[in-house]
Amino acid sequence: PWCGPCSPHRGAAACPPAGEVRAAFLRFFQERHGHHRLPSAPVRPRGDPRLLFVNAGMNQFKPIFLGTVHPRSELAQHRRVVNSQKCVRAGGKHNDLEDVGRDTYHHTFFEMLGNWSFGDYFKEEACSMAWELLTEVYEIPRDRLYVTYFGGDSTLGLSADEECRDVWLRLGVPASHVLPFPLKDNFWEMGDTGPCGPCTEIHYDHVGGGRNAATLVNQGSPDVVEIWNLVFMQYSREVEGNLLPLPQHHVDTGMGLERLVTVLQNKRSNYDTDLFTPILDAIHKGCRAPRYQGLVGDADVGRVNTAYRVVADHVRTLCVCITDGIYPGFSGAELVLRRILRRAVRFCSEVLQAPPGLLASLVPTVVEVLGDAYPELMKNADQIMDIINENEAAFLSSLERGRRIIERTVQQMEPSTKFPAEVAWSLYGNLGFPLDLIDLMLEEKGISLDSAAFNELALEDAKRKAGGPQVAQRENMNTCLDVHSLAQLRSSNVPATDDSPKYAYTLGQHGQYEFSPCQATVLMLYRDQSLQKEVGAGQHCGVILDRTNFYAEQGGQDSDQGYMIRLGQQDVLFPVESVHLCGGYVIHEVTAVETLRVGDQVQLFVDEAQRLACMTNHTATHLLNFALRHVLGDSTEQRGSHVTAERLRFDFDTKGPVTVEQLQQVEQVVQDRIQRNEAVHMAEVPLTLARRVQGLRAVDEGYPDPVRIVSLGVPVESVLACDSKAAMQTSVELCCGTHLLQTGSVEDLAIISERQLVKGISRVIAVTGRQAKQAREVGQCLAMEVDSVSVRMKQRITSIPEMQNLSKEVGQLTKVVANTAVPQWQRKELQTILKALQRTANTAIKKLELQQAEKKAQSLLAKHCNQPVIIDTVPANSLSILMKVVNQLCDKSPGTSVLLLSPQASGEVLCACQVSKNCLPEFSAADWAVAVCTQMEGKAGGSHVVAKGSGNAKGMQGALTTALEFAHSKL
Repeated sequence: PWCGPCSPHRGAAACPPAGEVRAAFLRFFQERHGHHRLPSAPVRPRGDPRLLFVNAGMNQFKPIFLGTVHPRSELAQHRRVVNSQKCVRAGGKHNDLEDVGRDTYHHTFFEMLGNWSFGDYFKEEACSMAWELLTEVYEIPRDRLYVTYFGGDSTLGLSADEECRDVWLRLGVPASHVLPFPLKDNFWEMGDTGPCGPCTEIHYDHVGGGRNAATLVNQGSPDVVEIWNLVFMQYSREVEGNLLPLPQHHVDTGMGLERLVTVLQNKRSNYDTDLFTPILDAIHKGCRAPRYQGLVGDADVGRVNTAYRVVADHVRTLCVCITDGIYPGFSGAELVLRRILRRAVRFCSEVLQAPPGLLASLVPTVVEVLGDAYPELMKNADQIMDIINENEAAFLSSLERGRRIIERTVQQMEPSTKFPAEVAWSLYGNLGFPLDLIDLMLEEKGISLDSAAFNELALEDAKRKAGGPQVAQRENMNTCLDVHSLAQLRSSNVPATDDSPKYAYTLGQHGQYEFSPCQATVLMLYRDQSLQKEVGAGQHCGVILDRTNFYAEQGGQDSDQGYMIRLGQQDVLFPVESVHLCGGYVIHEVTAVETLRVGDQVQLFVDEAQRLACMTNHTATHLLNFALRHVLGDSTEQRGSHVTAERLRFDFDTKGPVTVEQLQQVEQVVQDRIQRNEAVHMAEVPLTLARRVQGLRAVDEGYPDPVRIVSLGVPVESVLACDSKAAMQTSVELCCGTHLLQTGSVEDLAIISERQLVKGISRVIAVTGRQAKQAREVGQCLAMEVDSVSVRMKQRITSIPEMQNLSKEVGQLTKVVANTAVPQWQRKELQTILKALQRTANTAIKKLELQQAEKKAQSLLAKHCNQPVIIDTVPANSLSILMKVVNQLCDKSPGTSVLLLSPQASGEVLCACQVSKNCLPEFSAADWAVAVCTQMEGKAGGSHVVAKGSGNAKGMQGALTTALEFAHSKL
């Protein structure tokens, strides 16, 4: 039973809890109005690469609104739906991250209560249901509610939504509470194109007391806030910007649960509701700060209340995102989540003075608050806590080190100088410090960053990653040892680098990879093609060590990145930007933030995320190599490969183009091996012994001796056994690269590109893990869009503009399919379908144009019966149609010469003409068209028989006269 809203005169115990507010909403639409209740979609978008997170309730229903939903899918069966959707707004277009904490209503995570109608009910029912729920179920006083409606837009030719206004008036809302607003407030659009329509918003006056607060609606007043938005999707915005009515009308409503609960619990801040108070209490118990008081701005001394709000909001976001498979990482949504976590950690440690672990300790409280609505949180609580603790520990370590680096650098700086860009770049690139955090720490010390120099470093880095020629040349000077330097190293008995520690990693108890740090000694420095004993601060150089755990670029695998620190000097980081192997020496390209000398003892730290991504893609390359040979035949030989953290590339011999079916089979073979989760065996063996292995895969290049064998699923000893054919049934390769220890860690592989470089050699590009899963999701989404176009193409269309729009849609889809990362087999299938659809559309347009031209020609023949020359104006949508009318006239009346003009709405006049063969060569169609179009300040061209052109409408009457005079002068 609903207990009703709080009032100032009722005790707190009588306030409806947030869980009951949510449940009442869902129950109302499900039980009273026949809506189907759906669970919340995960906050990781499915098949929409343009979104970082699900940021609105309508995201999962976009295929319905866009008409791309598969007609046999479960989604297509729904007519009325209700749910509570988890939403995250951080990064991208909707980004509330930096506002969170500063006020009492911004959030990165929030819940969107929504009801939808897909071609079922519309304005009357939607408004009536909303009013019934708010005033009768939630018992919100009617005099505190105001509604807005779309007031029209003359530039778009849209009149005011009086239908909506009248619905509210019939429901008993006073006219003084029904307010019109312009396009920016009351017209909702999904994007630059697509479904859109007017909306009506319901606003609540927190003050009440019988006053009229109409003037405060949509004015940013904290006293009068929007609580519900009802969108009526009745138009589609086309590429050209015009609006066309949708064939089906939809309703999409969204009401933020946090704001609604604030109203019903008679609070003025979302953070004062029971969605947040248990979390704020838990924060207080776990830190040394005073209790939360709800202060903002200057009143919030020491930003303690801001910190409470930041931590409470961010821990909710972390719980929901991690549960839905988004983990703190280094790109896209993962990078945004990493920033959210680090922002929360910093407020915990620096402002709230909380011990490490506070953030993770809040997870059970979040689960208690949200778990009933989203039970998936309960299953993942331990995992969420582990991930938060691991990331917090890493960041606190980086934070402390970064603080020491900044303090030490500031002490050494001259007065009135700017903070050195090299140090800031090292903090940013190696410790993962956000720029705003660096700026904030410096601001607290009253100094500023040398932004110009920092931006220059960023530009250099971008050029280096893009392979800019100047930077590449600089790299070669520091990382590719010249012959004299190599000779000098050897004569000086400098030993070759021991790089075996690069293989020193293990699988942890919970399936995570653990990389051992490595201690080393600087043996020599290399700069500007000369060996040096010392390199100064700010200089780029190559560093030669006695041993390293960094992987040098070789065997088609990108080099590692990371940093090194001096032993005993933890606050100086030397970024390692790339690593190269030259003559047995591993050269680490480093930016020296301080003087670096031969003999320095250093500790090396590899960028583990990048290394693991390369390991994943390298093992996947071996799986792909095996699968290609299995599907295409034993003659398939590797011609080259390139492994990066983002993707893998593989070149191979092929007798012809790889078919769709073969691509699918290759992916399936790889999938089977991944699912088996086979062990990856690696061992060094004498090269002569390795080459005897039957089925061994090796490319035509020099190998070291002993050589490293990588075998998937079969121990190396078994592969080497006399007469063993084990390598015929799996992947066994000579390879110096770093690999996973189990194939299951690849998770998935999708070939997203396949093309012939030259005849007989093909190149495939593939992605793994989450990227592969995303490519499949996007592929399914595009397949549904193509299917939707196919269905519409089969309908009987008699309008040329409608068919042209469909043709244009096919063209746009063709571009998207060609340029989007989807499985290549699916791309080929879709391209085949789209090519056929384009032919169908073009044929249909020509047929419709001929039919239209024939009608116009008949009409003109009747008008100009048996005339040697026909000069006239005629309506035509395009030059193509106008030309067809001219052709039809001349076919039906061979002795007649014809010139037709067609004025367009844009002010342009189209011109087409054809001269009877009887009048040649004296009468030229090209000369005729030029004379006429020149009169209209335009241009024309063509042959003696046919010609076309265009001009300005202002000169059309004179052009008709010129046309007649020209014709008479030639006949």
